[in-house]
Amino acid sequence: MPRNQQILLDNRPQGEAAVSNFKLVTVDTPALQEGQVLVRHHYLSLDPYMRGRMNDSKSYAASQPLGEVMIGGTVGEVVQSRHAKFAAGDKVVGMGGWQEYSVVDGDAPGMLRKVDTQHVPLSYYLGAVGMPGVTAWYGLVKIINPKAGETVVVSAATGAVGSAFAALAKARGCRVVGIAGGPEKCAYATNELGFDVCIDYKLHPDVKSMSKALKEACPNGIDGYFENVGGHILDAVLLRANAFSRIAMCGMIAGYDGQSLPLQNPALILVNRMKIEGFIVSEHMQVWPEALTELATLVAQGKLRPRETIAQGIESAPQAFLGLLKGKNFGKQLVKLV
Repeated sequence: MPRNQQILLDNRPQGEAAVSNFKLVTVDTPALQEGQVLVRHHYLSLDPYMRGRMNDSKSYAASQPLGEVMIGGTVGEVVQSRHAKFAAGDKVVGMGGWQEYSVVDGDAPGMLRKVDTQHVPLSYYLGAVGMPGVTAWYGLVKIINPKAGETVVVSAATGAVGSAFAALAKARGCRVVGIAGGPEKCAYATNELGFDVCIDYKLHPDVKSMSKALKEACPNGIDGYFENVGGHILDAVLLRANAFSRIAMCGMIAGYDGQSLPLQNPALILVNRMKIEGFIVSEHMQVWPEALTELATLVAQGKLRPRETIAQGIESAPQAFLGLLKGKNFGKQLVKLV
């Protein structure tokens, strides 16, 4: 059995996360038991939610245990199988974590799924046609539920979730406005992802300036907002929200280092009779088949063209993850292991 490099959570961040929170180790891969599958990971997914799991605090999911392999989505190839449903050579997506190999119980629900790489590249199953894509689908379809002609806005617009959100919203006839950092990302949003407008948040560091930019980008107000960031951007969106608007609350990356994110004017929620709903996409597995089918179709039709930022080698994962938290990646952040 192969030797396996892993990255563990060694200690919890005090404020900002740092490379020193992680530890690289090499271990022996255990022999397979009946019903188990050995997977060699080709790509590891890096996602913002991982930062929240590093804290030892109350959240929607248990904290990442110290001394264990960091949680994370993976795609790869079955190299050995003692399970009837899986054979060597099968391409699979799972939650193998920050390591080169994983031993998986082939019967564990949701832990390993075979995928078709003829029409969709393997890495896309960690982004556009994976958890981030389904996240965008659920927030848009089940919470915002837009009508054709309505205006929807998404923060972190050029990331894995935001890029899928744009394709899904355009398919429903919406005006789609993105918020991203820097002129290059904004140009990508409008030229390749199909956004009608993209606002550079780096030019609008306060509520007043961001609200003015949103007013220009959304002349008919905001009907739906997909929230990934929080902070002053959410305050500015509330100022431009229409009556009976809907907010899908997915992430608050501005607060992942532990600081609180107070709202400036929560009375606007009442004034506009707004619906605000937080969600965790793994709690809605019943919609995944429908969502993944639509996302794969959009990719095959060329209507969803996600970009990827790829770090090389397991040892690069911590630094790439810290860069993701500061918006240094372009599109979906991956680590290539093979």
